[in-house]
Amino acid sequence: MTTDEATKSEGEVQAVALAERGEDITPSKDRGVLKIIKRPGSEDESPMIGDKVYVHYKGKLANGKKFDSSRDRNEPFIFSLGKGQVIKAWDIGVATMKKGEICYLLCKPEYAYGSAGSAPKIPSNATLFFEASNAGELLLDFKGEDLFEDGGIIRRIKRKGEGYSNPNEGATVEIHLEGFCGGRRFDCKDVKFVVGEGEDHDIPIGIDKALEKMQRGEHCILYLSPRYGFGEAGKPKFGIQGNAELVYEVTLKSFEKAKESWEMDTKEKLEQAAVVKEKGTMYFKEGKYLQAVIQYGKIVSWLEMEYGLSEKESKASDSFLLAAFLNLAMCYLKLREYAKAVECCDKALGLDQDNEKGLYRRGEARLLMNEFELAKCDFQKVLEVNPQNKAAKSQISVCQKKTKEHNERDRRIYANMFAKFAERDAKEAASKTGAEKTAEKAACEKGAKTPGAEGEEAEGHV
Repeated sequence: MTTDEATKSEGEVQAVALAERGEDITPSKDRGVLKIIKRPGSEDESPMIGDKVYVHYKGKLANGKKFDSSRDRNEPFIFSLGKGQVIKAWDIGVATMKKGEICYLLCKPEYAYGSAGSAPKIPSNATLFFEASNAGELLLDFKGEDLFEDGGIIRRIKRKGEGYSNPNEGATVEIHLEGFCGGRRFDCKDVKFVVGEGEDHDIPIGIDKALEKMQRGEHCILYLSPRYGFGEAGKPKFGIQGNAELVYEVTLKSFEKAKESWEMDTKEKLEQAAVVKEKGTMYFKEGKYLQAVIQYGKIVSWLEMEYGLSEKESKASDSFLLAAFLNLAMCYLKLREYAKAVECCDKALGLDQDNEKGLYRRGEARLLMNEFELAKCDFQKVLEVNPQNKAAKSQISVCQKKTKEHNERDRRIYANMFAKFAERDAKEAASKTGAEKTAEKAACEKGAKTPGAEGEEAEGHV
């Protein structure tokens, strides 16, 4: 029997054994996906919907012919569980696994590639066999979904929601939540509130943000970094210290979406702009800058692209927008997001090029970004607008001092750099001189022998 024939025979035996003894893990119990555990996992936890999973595997057809292997590529296969990124058998099978588990899966065509197959390796109506072996195994690791790709909010879905609609900013939601810190439960309640205003109910900003990604009926676990939790201030009411990491279990029971910008007329937008401006100012005064950003941002989304206004409406709109951009700039300064602060100041100065606050705040942001000359220009423009602005005069001095320090530091760096270059060149020159002396010495030794030879040659000529 050839090696290929032996492999084929072995694969068929394994597939038959799995078909006979495998556990049916399909929701409908139609034996479409069968599983046998070769090695139990090291932990009790299984991946949840939305988790990013890392899987090593070897895939074969039912006759034992290999069609794919992550081990051959020397890298795991990565996908988000339950998002339809892989064949149904994998979404079902991997969801049952524990971290570090090795198992066999037998997948019927309707849970794999069906009648279409996947040319050229997988034919139509193929039953697939994912095998654990020394060469490759269905071996699992996983981690939660990073909602905003900054590590601040990690979501793991315990129960998937219904439909395709999500709450938007300003939506009214009803949720059940439980909050944990260091394993201690500090909050448990059913609550109804407006997305973006959760702080009014002692709910951190991370929950507001995550709700915009959730579906009705979804039950998930959220891991919040301090930035999206209660920040540096903590929450004395719950006995939570500053910069604490939080874990919440949240169920979105129901929601009613807020009107989108295109659903509101100009009058309604202006009326709502006045309301959210006050709300944003309240949050800012309380040091809740992320919450304030949400409120001021609503004004921008409603009015920035509004056209065809009357003179009165246009004046009111520009006034709200100017205030919103200036306040957003201040929030971003507090949040240390200086590039965003500069961007908002640019927008404000587009509405009022001589706005004292816009120029000053842009100067502050540029100074903190080490753009000293640009910052100095902004502060000088402030003085052109208001010669009595003492803070701007002081900041110009700071810019000049920082520029001088920066230049001196550069000079020291370049001086050291050039000194090293000079030292290197001197060594090379010394090395070269040594080589030349050696060459000259060798030439001299050769020259000492040459006269005799020349003499002999001359004698011959004579």
